[in-house]
Amino acid sequence: MNTLPTLPFSIGLTGGIGSGKSTVADMFAARGASIVDTDQIAHSLTARHGAAMPAIVAEFGPGFADASGALDRARMRSLVFADAGAKARLEAILHPRIRDAALAAAAAATGSYVIFAVPLLVESGSWRERVTRILAVDCPEEVQIARVMARNNLPEAQVRAIMAAQASRQQRLDAADDVIENGGGIEALEPQIDRLHHLYLEMSWHFQKER
Repeated sequence: MNTLPTLPFSIGLTGGIGSGKSTVADMFAARGASIVDTDQIAHSLTARHGAAMPAIVAEFGPGFADASGALDRARMRSLVFADAGAKARLEAILHPRIRDAALAAAAAATGSYVIFAVPLLVESGSWRERVTRILAVDCPEEVQIARVMARNNLPEAQVRAIMAAQASRQQRLDAADDVIENGGGIEALEPQIDRLHHLYLEMSWHFQKER
């Protein structure tokens, strides 16, 4: 499914690790947008009794489930980080399920418009056709690194390795229709969010009127 023929006006929200995507999503939600978070969907799919767990265990073995039956995230993270083939196998299990759940959530949304929060939107390649616009949250890479080191207690080298595995800052900016600069604090975000919220309300109204 590569289009959204029956879904509302939608935004694909993305950004690198530590860019502040969750904060931005929360601020749009406070203004009436419906947020569909693909990370949360992925977490539910791989939790205890998650819908993706039987396929993951069948593909990778029972050692990739923890004692509760949820995904052993640390073990899987180590595997896919070192093995591109394993990463592709995991994505083949998760991505269709994430897509279907995200589109179902959007179809049931009641907000002014829908924002799909998709950290790897640019990397996935298929979300461009599923959303009306792409919004990138941007900040200097050194700010990203400092935030993630403080938040996750990770060494700088590991944060840089995670960033290197994601789309580059420039690739996200090139893909974006709109950009939010988040190198500062909340006070700098407020006017940017307000401006885009009003733009999206207007665009959503025209989008619905034309259908």
